[in-house]
Amino acid sequence: MKRVLTIQDISCLGKCSSTVALPIISAMGVETVILPTALLSAHTGFKGNTFLDLSEELLPIAEHWKRENVHFDAVYTGYLGTEAEIETVKQIIHMFREDGTLVLVDPVMADHGKLYRGFSDSYVEENASLCAEANFIVPNLTESCLLTGMPYREDGGEDYLRELLAGLGKLCGGTAAITGIGLSAGHTGVVAETKENGRQEFFSCQSARIPLSYHGTGDIFASVTVGALMRGFPPKEALQTAVDYVSRTISVTAEDPARTGKNEKFGVNFEETLPELVRKVNAAGSRSGM
Repeated sequence: MKRVLTIQDISCLGKCSSTVALPIISAMGVETVILPTALLSAHTGFKGNTFLDLSEELLPIAEHWKRENVHFDAVYTGYLGTEAEIETVKQIIHMFREDGTLVLVDPVMADHGKLYRGFSDSYVEENASLCAEANFIVPNLTESCLLTGMPYREDGGEDYLRELLAGLGKLCGGTAAITGIGLSAGHTGVVAETKENGRQEFFSCQSARIPLSYHGTGDIFASVTVGALMRGFPPKEALQTAVDYVSRTISVTAEDPARTGKNEKFGVNFEETLPELVRKVNAAGSRSGM
């Protein structure tokens, strides 16, 4: 069985980060080990949440695993709150990287054309250095622009997106996917560029756009992508699987009468759609020899 290490916080309430990565990747038939960067009573969308910084524990935990000769087939990073934490995570990646290790980075730091509150240009630079350690990155449009220095344009066409991907490709040696991109009315998904066997391929993965926004869907997308890659899916199929799953889960959540009027910060009903994902993955079979 493949083993993934995911490095992000534990938000006890509000489905996101480790509380979606652990069940989703595990259900897809991949052992999932968590390295929590912080413990929160709820994610920061909830006012007055508690916060316990665990950054000082990261290296001691990783060093214990190293003494136990633990091997990881993939390292997947999500939200990292400080530049110092990113530096620590880079050390951990170096500790466990081997030939063939997947390093997937979701450089969570911005959206809608702006950095999240509390982040600065130096944080962007640090995240860019983390992306340079990866062979698969999944920034959104705003993050892609910050990482490449290109202007933010919501109405950019294919040439603009290809230029963005070329810039991201200079950071990451494998696959770069820009999330939240709809190429036609009523659709959303990703555009991506992958480098395999000396060739570059530009492609898109699209699904129905549900005009609702729920917290944690980006974390779910990244988690499904990691799980699918570990089960042997090629990049395009892994990304399409994640795009379809997020769209389906948002739709199911929106139709749940118990969720009527409930704030988006509680996340989506991924528990309800997870059996569908498992059936799809198992039907495709494992192409990685698991």
